[in-house]
Amino acid sequence: MNETTIAKDGENEIAVPQAWRPTLAAIVDALIQGGEPSLPQVTLQAPDVWASAQESIRAYGAHLKRLPDESWSSSVCIWYGDFWNVLVDLYTEEGRSDLVLQAHVYEVGEGYRYEVVLVYVP
Repeated sequence: MNETTIAKDGENEIAVPQAWRPTLAAIVDALIQGGEPSLPQVTLQAPDVWASAQESIRAYGAHLKRLPDESWSSSVCIWYGDFWNVLVDLYTEEGRSDLVLQAHVYEVGEGYRYEVVLVYVP
């Protein structure tokens, strides 16, 4: 069982759990660097997801920066029955942007699998 139980509440959004933050931050770091994430627990929902994410960032017209701690005060997740749908607020040199990283987080054995879904402006 996981060290901490994370709420499986399909009715209410909750804050992104501490346990997931380092991996989600690493995904954002990979977006900044341009290369796909090389973590074994991170997958892409579809083969073109990473290219699409990079294009969304380019079209936005600003450069992403590493996630500041304040990102976690507005980023949320909600249980969808088989996974958590996560929205991470992304930041540029000007502060919080309109862009979000959408990911799905699945329970897998003793840990989690992270699936990158999209980077977009909701």
